[in-house]
Amino acid sequence: MEDKTSPEYIQTSLAASLTLGFQQGLFHRNAKLKGLNLLLHYEEGCLGKCHFCGLSRSRIEGPKGKTFIRVDWPLYSLEEIIGRTKGKDQIHRVCISMITHPKALEDTTHVIKKIKEETDLFISVLITPTLIHNIESLEAMKKAGADRIGIAIDAVTPELFDQLRGKGVNGPHRWDHYWDVVRMAVEVFGEFYVGIHLIVGLGETEREMVQAIQKGQDRGAYTHLFSFFPEKGSPMQDHPSPPLDQYRRIQLARWIINEALGSIEQMRFNEAGRLTDFGTDILPLIEEGEPFMTSGCPGRDGKVACNRPYGNERPSGPIRNFPFMPAAEDIEEIREQLESTPLRHSSEGGNPDTVPMKVGDQALKRLDSGSSPE
Repeated sequence: MEDKTSPEYIQTSLAASLTLGFQQGLFHRNAKLKGLNLLLHYEEGCLGKCHFCGLSRSRIEGPKGKTFIRVDWPLYSLEEIIGRTKGKDQIHRVCISMITHPKALEDTTHVIKKIKEETDLFISVLITPTLIHNIESLEAMKKAGADRIGIAIDAVTPELFDQLRGKGVNGPHRWDHYWDVVRMAVEVFGEFYVGIHLIVGLGETEREMVQAIQKGQDRGAYTHLFSFFPEKGSPMQDHPSPPLDQYRRIQLARWIINEALGSIEQMRFNEAGRLTDFGTDILPLIEEGEPFMTSGCPGRDGKVACNRPYGNERPSGPIRNFPFMPAAEDIEEIREQLESTPLRHSSEGGNPDTVPMKVGDQALKRLDSGSSPE
């Protein structure tokens, strides 16, 4: 029986499988996948025990590794995947995801080289910092052909990280080491050629999430934002997804910080840690729509290539990370989701959290006389 493990075999997201023609199906609202997501595969699975992850060894039921960020990840040969990318102009980038396994570092470099030699795709690597012990490992990935690095910090405080990924679950990952690898990755790949993955809804406050986004920005790393979705069989399968208004506020805060439109210093939070003032008017950002699109590494056109259609929610919606520019009806829905969120910066020092604002036609008329985003 053939040993179907990495590096000769690799898992793809369901979206990639459909786009490459391995499976037949249509994307809701004709969404187009622009970035292939690949995942290393071993019979032993991932040695991590992250409480929220479908790959975790602590998964209670179901085949380990079948689902990851909500969807199935079928297994195919690397050669066949590479062959099917040729002539697919909609694909701009490939992202290779490591897992916590002794062979993952060596096999990742092998996969990078193969893709670089046989395609013209940009290559990102979602690394496992626990396996990175020196800067040479990152330099080898860059030399092999990777141009960007992603680091899934996921939980945004030392306490949550330890509770869900580290000692609290007898897992191997450590908060300080992850951030040290962020530093090393920026040193090797350059400022803002590194992205950190953060998951909203693991138990953090909005203030703590925005602090982590700002910490990444200050260290030269953009934030790629995810909304928690309960993986069936994981220890957190009954943990709810974050409320939509909370996720929308964090998306706006991420956009403001990553686009250098402002910082956490100008934002205000209430006693519960909820974001109450962005330090700038957000109506123009809502109308723009782009802050609510999937955040990830760019493609040939400079726009996000890793758009992960419906990786955060069911296609029936509501859509949390839009894999395309939100339409007018989407913007209207987003405005309704943000109905109780103050939309304009309060310069008078009051508590805008106590003054819910209805977003409607009058607000849009006021917007017409204001400045538009560049």
